[in-house]
Amino acid sequence: MPTPVNSELGNSESGNSERGNAKRVLSDAQIAYFIDEGFVRLDDAFPRTVADEARAILWRDTGCAQDDKATWTKPVIRLGHYSLPPFIAAANTPVLHAAFDELVGEGRWRPCMSVGTFPVRFPSPDDPGDAGWHIDVSFGFDKPDFLDWRANVASRGRALLLLMLFSDVGENDAPTRIRAGSHREIARMLAPAGEEGLSLRELAANGFGETAHCRELLATGQAGTVYLCHPFLVHAAQPHHGTRPRFLAQPPLLPKEMPDSWG
Repeated sequence: MPTPVNSELGNSESGNSERGNAKRVLSDAQIAYFIDEGFVRLDDAFPRTVADEARAILWRDTGCAQDDKATWTKPVIRLGHYSLPPFIAAANTPVLHAAFDELVGEGRWRPCMSVGTFPVRFPSPDDPGDAGWHIDVSFGFDKPDFLDWRANVASRGRALLLLMLFSDVGENDAPTRIRAGSHREIARMLAPAGEEGLSLRELAANGFGETAHCRELLATGQAGTVYLCHPFLVHAAQPHHGTRPRFLAQPPLLPKEMPDSWG
């Protein structure tokens, strides 16, 4: 059974160490964990009050009533990108900015000025239809078929993938499934393809079978938790078997040198 991320070095409890005179968010052990496993979890990365403000906006936009389950008729509702103040505040806390510096490098990333998309998952016996293993590719978005979008070994167009929890997410609340260490297998696939990289269609040709041996973990946590993920981390959605909808954003952290066009 997949294991929730709640007690390993993937959790932020081991952080707040010192390097020189600067207080750090991530310890050396956590950074090593990120390198080995492809992600690290930050608890309290943004305030619960900010998550509550953002979630109220998201509830409105779902068209569903928070206290009327009869209106929860779909397993998933996808909402677009948000640039309203609660969302920008959530993605730009001092804790997150410090963690970005420590993982990506100071001055090598752009602040998040839009947060999304939001796949809002509702308790449902129905298959959501989007629970396959994948990575989030990062360029070639001019192609009309998303399976033709691409990634390359330099991760053009993406510095990190963020999984931002705007609601409490337990084991039954459709937590994102993570294949720990899968980023290394994807890098091995991409390396021979050079700058051109591979399309999602090519990467997924055998259902990401190259990563099937990886340990499966669950991205659980309280509202305000953020998972900082390597761009090549293989992950997947799953059906919701809990009682309250799950609100999660999955924005990219963009590299500083990325051109304005993502094509």
